Amino acid sequence: MKERLTDALYGLAWSTVKKLPEPVAERLGRTIADTVWKKRGKGVLRLESNLARVVPDASPERLAELSRAGMRSYLRYWMESFRLPSWSKERVRGGFDVKDVHHLTDGLASDKGVIIALPHLGNWDLAGAWVTTKLETPFTTVAERLKPETLYDRFVAYRESLGMEVLPHTGGSAFGTLARRLRAGGLVCLVADRDLSSSGVEVKFFGDTARMPAGPAMLAQQTGALLLPVTLWYDDSPVMKGRVHPPIDVPETGTKAEKTSVMTQALADAFATGIADHPEDWHMLQRLWLADLEPRPDEDRAEGHS
Repeated sequence: MKERLTDALYGLAWSTVKKLPEPVAERLGRTIADTVWKKRGKGVLRLESNLARVVPDASPERLAELSRAGMRSYLRYWMESFRLPSWSKERVRGGFDVKDVHHLTDGLASDKGVIIALPHLGNWDLAGAWVTTKLETPFTTVAERLKPETLYDRFVAYRESLGMEVLPHTGGSAFGTLARRLRAGGLVCLVADRDLSSSGVEVKFFGDTARMPAGPAMLAQQTGALLLPVTLWYDDSPVMKGRVHPPIDVPETGTKAEKTSVMTQALADAFATGIADHPEDWHMLQRLWLADLEPRPDEDRAEGHS
């Protein structure tokens, strides 16, 4: 019953929010965010705990301000996502302003394949829609299998409507398909600041140990594709901002595991730069650092944010 209700609510949001005038949708998002924030539920408390690591010198009052801004940013992500399928191509092209995009366009022109790796910052779906619309470049991504299956199907259909090829995170065949796309000179985009398996790479992240996916670094090694970190953020304008960071090179020496560790740490460092600059736009309402994790995988899946 809970799964069916969740699916029904998402379906209702997708069908109704996209019909609202943009200022109305923005006000609705802020109202929901402030209401949820005031309730101090598990997600808000986890966000505040995570932000305390990002801004260790912050007072309780400052953390509360950041978590409130964080929930507003998180609801902006959802309101934009519910509305994105109804945006015109002109609105999508003008909805994202990215610095150092030459790293991406030069990589695409080389036909060697490009891997974009992002943290849960800003709106990665909007950035993806901008790539398929402004750069006219399709890409492949991976989505966590959500429950119920009908909800996962909604997310897949939504992202495919924006020009993305979506593969399921589970099932074992995603890596091989991604590698084939890259060898053909294609583009792969992966949200990569939280590992959903037990095979992640341990990294130092804001002074403590976290686990991040090995996939981006392994794909770069195996295919020769360019690995580019990208960070996103909001400001006071309706246009999301972003930066394409310099490519992460494959180390010349070391075992595959050692190379993967070095490259994943470099990704984590790039992510940390973007998150430290814009902590309120990091939508991490789940446990991330190993010190915070408990052996309850079912709860982690329930907390998942695809």
